Amino acid sequence: MKKKIIENIKTLFYALIIALIIRSFLFQPFYIPSSSMEPNLLIGDRLFVSKYTYGYSKHSLPFSPNIIDKRILHKSPQRGDIIVFKTPADNRTDYIKRLIGLPGDKIQIKNNDLYLNDNKIVKRKISNSIDINCGTENINVTFFEETLPNGRSYTAVYRNDGSMLNSDLYIVPENHYFFMGDNRDCSKDSRYLSSVGYVDFENLVGEAKIIFFSNDIKKGTFIKFWKWSESLRTERFFRKIK
Repeated sequence: MKKKIIENIKTLFYALIIALIIRSFLFQPFYIPSSSMEPNLLIGDRLFVSKYTYGYSKHSLPFSPNIIDKRILHKSPQRGDIIVFKTPADNRTDYIKRLIGLPGDKIQIKNNDLYLNDNKIVKRKISNSIDINCGTENINVTFFEETLPNGRSYTAVYRNDGSMLNSDLYIVPENHYFFMGDNRDCSKDSRYLSSVGYVDFENLVGEAKIIFFSNDIKKGTFIKFWKWSESLRTERFFRKIK
């Protein structure tokens, strides 16, 4: 009996070590708790983030221990990537946003258009007057397809009333990045310098790769299996993130 207990403890220990290695160096699951990336990521989406895409820093490890001075095996992120990062304000909270600005870039919103290095980002209207979530309310928005200079395209939405028409000029410091939510008027991101601002390269956790599960929490939690037919968004299972 004692030998069996010891073997079970060893098995559990090895399983935890393997899980820790996978989480730290390969893939980590994340949950989407807010509407800042709608319509591309929805509240209730669960996704895998690759930890190896940009190399490794202390934030690759649980609790961000101070055992790595700088990012190792690093690769540069690309405009348009959807990235999980630790907020500069506390170096603990995970945010997920789309990368818009690289080090040295100039970013500004002028007359409701996004400018990158004094060039207006190409924006094609897809549809108007669609309701989308913003916290506990629905807002009326217009859907646009935006295309960055590197050819990456994605859907962004702008509020039809009360949208940010103009902003300050943002100049991204060396070794930092500028992020924005796709739900432009419902996102706390790099435009808010006091709470998020420019994100240090060391703070990048990984790139969002795939949605593996999605549940509409307004229609029922996962444990309410009798509501699965209403709450599970099976069409989003194993959807590649763009």
